[in-house]
Amino acid sequence: RRGRLGREGRASLCSFLLGASVAALPLLLGSSPSLLSAPGLRGRLALALHVAGVNAALLLIYPRPLYKIAVRACFLGFAFGCGLLLSTGRSAWRHFGWYMCSLSLFHYSEYLVTAINNPRSLSLDSFLLNHSFEYNLAALSSWVEFTLEKIFFPELKQITWLSTVGLLMVIFGDCLRKAAMLTAGSNFNHIVQNEKSDTHTLVTSGVYGWFRHPSYVGWFYWSIGTQVLLCNPICVVGYALASWRFFRERIEEEEITLIHFFGEEYLEYKRKVPSGLPFIKGVKLEL
Repeated sequence: RRGRLGREGRASLCSFLLGASVAALPLLLGSSPSLLSAPGLRGRLALALHVAGVNAALLLIYPRPLYKIAVRACFLGFAFGCGLLLSTGRSAWRHFGWYMCSLSLFHYSEYLVTAINNPRSLSLDSFLLNHSFEYNLAALSSWVEFTLEKIFFPELKQITWLSTVGLLMVIFGDCLRKAAMLTAGSNFNHIVQNEKSDTHTLVTSGVYGWFRHPSYVGWFYWSIGTQVLLCNPICVVGYALASWRFFRERIEEEEITLIHFFGEEYLEYKRKVPSGLPFIKGVKLEL
């Protein structure tokens, strides 16, 4: 049922928090919060033992189907906890820690909100970890750019005000996307639907009264914000162009389906409410 966490959702939440507990290691070790950036092997060894111990616990607690969910949620929680550790103090990797928190929380919350909102469509793909080859390549490119520029232009990665702007874009984008998912309820699905179900309705209230595609608007600004946060000038441009092209094609594909589902009702909504993305008007069709 919508609004209640089933077994999968509860397992994912417990596992995410278990993975994120890595952020408490400095307290247990009585060491500096900047555990990941500190010299020596003590911190690395503690992280390795934490990972091994948590994975062993998940194997003991959950049967195979739930373990597949738990291990992914735990991995995202671990990345979130490591991001918190990097974010602490004056480490040169502090802003990358912000990015790790943003990226891991985005992917985990996609699964959690789906578990609450539309459990019938819930699957391992709801984490969006295997979204597409292009998505993974884009993420890898941003990490490579950040690392190379940090080596050759270290001052470029210390522009705190710019990273703060990026962080605000990330927060805005992710909150808008999750608000869209929650508002749409069971109408929201990560996969464009080609057949109308009995419960499929046209949602025009809440954030859908601002934009026709608020989840895409949120993802668009979230993705660009991650690169502003990292002070990655090349990927800022690349992400903006690639995301714009992707969502233009996705919106046109989706709107053909929506016009087929709802006819004049959707066309009237389309005339009144903008898509929300710059220079994207959607499909040019009339009944």
